[in-house]
Amino acid sequence: MTSSPPQALCDLSATDLAAWCEAHGGSNYRSVQIRRWLFGKRVNDYDSMHDVPASLRATLESELPLFSSKVVDHRVATDGTEKLLLELSDGEHVECVLMRETKRRTVCVSTQVGCGMGCVFCASGLLGLKRNLTTAEILEQVLYIDRLLGEDERITNMVVMGIGEPLANLSALLPAVDTLNEKGGMGLGARRITISTVGLPDKIRELARHGKKYNLAVSLHAPNDELRNRIVPVNDRVGVGEILAAADEYFERTGRRVTYEYVLLGGLNDAAEHARQLAAILKQRHAHVNLIPMNPVAETDFKAPTDAAISRFFDFLEQAGVPTTLRKRKGADIDAACGQLRLVRETQPTSADKA
Repeated sequence: MTSSPPQALCDLSATDLAAWCEAHGGSNYRSVQIRRWLFGKRVNDYDSMHDVPASLRATLESELPLFSSKVVDHRVATDGTEKLLLELSDGEHVECVLMRETKRRTVCVSTQVGCGMGCVFCASGLLGLKRNLTTAEILEQVLYIDRLLGEDERITNMVVMGIGEPLANLSALLPAVDTLNEKGGMGLGARRITISTVGLPDKIRELARHGKKYNLAVSLHAPNDELRNRIVPVNDRVGVGEILAAADEYFERTGRRVTYEYVLLGGLNDAAEHARQLAAILKQRHAHVNLIPMNPVAETDFKAPTDAAISRFFDFLEQAGVPTTLRKRKGADIDAACGQLRLVRETQPTSADKA
């Protein structure tokens, strides 16, 4: 049994940090100052928090690391996308990505080391599930990305679509996104935070009961159980119908339209009949489809769809009255698809290993 990662600063909520400061001889206002330095002023060490007493900074340094992880690889794509590979305190690795658009700066974060969902086209789960990330390990990804930005840039959106199944780690994820949503955190509006899931109905309902209007994105990838069982093996224990019912409940509780992610796999789920079936189950729902042409992964046998197949699928959904967008491929030249960079790190020896 592996030991739990040591507690770090980002594991503490605003209330917990205030109590910690009081217990260590400071006023609870010190927690406000610390969080302002962390989330607003982008400091990388406690010594930079010059309005926090030196004695308290020393105690923080010894008991609550500012960062429990470290950056071990940083890649920049020709389209401006940036990917970080982080090494955790136990030597495991996760990824996070910065996606730049004209007016948006979107960070994509991971929630687990590996993934247990087994989606056949995805690099994230090829090495299996190792463990859940802590709240700090999730938040630190956002902080590292934030520190890549210029002084006049700010993170505008967050998507929880990296390595792992987010709803399988709700206990750590919710405090992280709530912190980012808070005024004393990054102040990201709930509508600017999207949480993805392969489709865990009970967890979708739990997220709905949480009471925050975060966006929900369901990774559907197939319009029927027979095909989805082949693409997303956990579906045989759930079923498309139950997932749709839970997503409907999410909309009813939050008022937030649900997005259905659909990775187009060449020759597998991109036929006209699949588009017709998808339209049939979604056109009466408050739904939006995000079509994602597959990012090829060398370790799998799946291929990207043709341009003609993409256009045909998109046009059919639009003509059927299902709001649809086509995601642009980003960072293809830096292994930006989920789990690719980690997979390279875990399966290929480093120069240190070769020495």
